[in-house]
Amino acid sequence: MKEIETLDSKVVYQNKWMKVREDRIKRLSGSEGIFGVIEKPDFVVIIPIQDGFVHIVEQYRYPVEKRFWEFPQGSWEDDPEVDHALLAAGELQEETGLVSKDMMYLGHQYLAYGYSNQGYHIYVARDLEFTSTHLDTEEEGLITKKVSVHEFEKMILSGLIKDATTVNAYGLAKLKGAI
Repeated sequence: MKEIETLDSKVVYQNKWMKVREDRIKRLSGSEGIFGVIEKPDFVVIIPIQDGFVHIVEQYRYPVEKRFWEFPQGSWEDDPEVDHALLAAGELQEETGLVSKDMMYLGHQYLAYGYSNQGYHIYVARDLEFTSTHLDTEEEGLITKKVSVHEFEKMILSGLIKDATTVNAYGLAKLKGAI
């Protein structure tokens, strides 16, 4: 039995990256309400690690008007149904120029399921080789650097890394013994 019945659903905004809809709902108690839902395709986050170092990227994040360090991550709006393993390999090379001969899948998490259906697939990339980057227009100004795992953890603790996806992916990788 569904806990909530959808009485009506309408798209109130849409662009190539997302759709926002408003759903009128009815709860088991009979009370009615609304939910605003952001629909976005799943994305990937990749933890490139080798010899005790991780590769991170820094880019400007418009909604918060600041630059932040994070793990490479993204989706392909032109192909939202692409296999996430292929997407992970593509995003890794696109943002860092790295190609991995050993991609380990760690699992799927939701970004913020209180208001969005978007989730992300987490990968650890090892056996890395540098080729060349292929940045999208939206990634203009993106830079990459290699830091020790110890320095990376200090960046999290000091607040230099504020991306919840990056922190979560790293924590899951540590808990699963992948780091």
